[in-house]
Amino acid sequence: MNVRVRGIYATALTQRFLSAGHAIVDASPPIQRRFDVDFETAPVDISVSTTDDRQGVGISGTDDAVTAVAGRLQEIGRDTLGWDDPTPPGAVFDGRVTNTGGRRAVVDLGSREGYLPYDRTDEYIDDGDTVRVQVKETAPVWGDTRPELGTDLHAPAGIVTLEPGKETTVAGGNSAAARELAGMTDLLDLDTPAGWGIHWSRSATDADLDTLRAALTRAIDRVDSIESALDDAPTDPEPLASDPIVAPTRCRWLWFGRESRFALDGIRDEVTTTMPGHHRTKAAAPAASAGVDLAEALCDPSGEFPFEVVADQFGPHEGDRVRLEHGKPDGRLITLGTGRICSREGSELTLEREMTAGGSYDALGTPRESGDIASTRLSEGRWWYPTTYRSADGETKGTYVNICTPVECFPAAVRYVDLHVDVIKYPDGTVERVDDDELDASVAAGDIPEPLAEKARNVARAIESALWATEMSAGRLSWVVQISRCDSLYSSRDSDCRLTDRQDGYSRLRSV
Repeated sequence: MNVRVRGIYATALTQRFLSAGHAIVDASPPIQRRFDVDFETAPVDISVSTTDDRQGVGISGTDDAVTAVAGRLQEIGRDTLGWDDPTPPGAVFDGRVTNTGGRRAVVDLGSREGYLPYDRTDEYIDDGDTVRVQVKETAPVWGDTRPELGTDLHAPAGIVTLEPGKETTVAGGNSAAARELAGMTDLLDLDTPAGWGIHWSRSATDADLDTLRAALTRAIDRVDSIESALDDAPTDPEPLASDPIVAPTRCRWLWFGRESRFALDGIRDEVTTTMPGHHRTKAAAPAASAGVDLAEALCDPSGEFPFEVVADQFGPHEGDRVRLEHGKPDGRLITLGTGRICSREGSELTLEREMTAGGSYDALGTPRESGDIASTRLSEGRWWYPTTYRSADGETKGTYVNICTPVECFPAAVRYVDLHVDVIKYPDGTVERVDDDELDASVAAGDIPEPLAEKARNVARAIESALWATEMSAGRLSWVVQISRCDSLYSSRDSDCRLTDRQDGYSRLRSV
């Protein structure tokens, strides 16, 4: 397949694709310098681009191509997670306008909402109107950004796009190469659909006639499929369908976790000097890229990821306020709140949030009251983090240990993906593991790969055992309460288990 790659992961992904026998087309200048390969300009089968937040990549192309490429990239690390986009680029929907405030309208597409800028439609639209739109630019499913829509239809095919009109245009049309390409288009001897004009990208000026003909043929085929689907679509659909009328391409989003970013470092290091934490650092902030590039140009680094150095330069710093961004395996991103970093020692941060009154703390059952403080300890790269809740007068209301993909402490937010299973410690010191059923359901739904789920179970098991052992050694629980609760937890999970089969903490309980 012909693959086009852009963004901070481009070198590592180019190496990955070349090793798999794919061709890299329309390569950027840095990629051309780093690889001893003759890159060509050719029709693009698959496009892989870094997301604006730098947390992963979007993969778009034909269905089979996306399946093959996404599968290969998800093998990079067990904390690479992926979701299909219900609004891929080029898809056409009948949507309903739900809000016309500001400079753009919000359009309900059934499975997702999109933005329709007023300069992308010639019609007057109002709340409740049905409007036929095409996805011009989509957005990751985990973020707040919505896809951008337009009412004019286009048929992109890599180096060429068919669009409404009659003229042939070329990006950078004043150059001699662009004028030559515009004149050569007639030599391709292809009939474009009536009412559609040809727009060539700047890189098309480097392509030969066979490549130009193949790209234009693909664009014409896409126009035919769009027009055929629109001819069969109802003129006044009610109710609106959540599926597109036609989707020339498929899109899948991959979220790289910390382990995957470091795996990408290793792949990149096969090609060029790569500092430990190259992708982790560049994912932190756009300004970090220049620092990474400078460091790699000056030396050949080795060793561990220098989190403290990176954090000293870019943050987070003590006193900063950061968001706790809690990803879900089904693609959602939930912000649990914003807190202040009250201390930073090495790679560990302590984040405090003041809670509002209402309800109780999840699973703990203790009341949530005004003035309560949630103290969260986060360590870069760790598969878990604890949050201890205390009342305004310092009374402990319990501890909740979240099991997640390795924590990444960025300047403005701490990010990870929640893996469902958790361990809680009640105010009386007893310990319980919860939500194994949710983890199992997520595996069954295909949201969490089994190797990642097994890692989550192992981490939860170790945390559970360690907390029991800590409470026993400190003498904070009566032996009767500990054994009773342990037996109860045990019998509720596996009637064939024996206490002596458990890890350290439970073995000590049996000996007592």
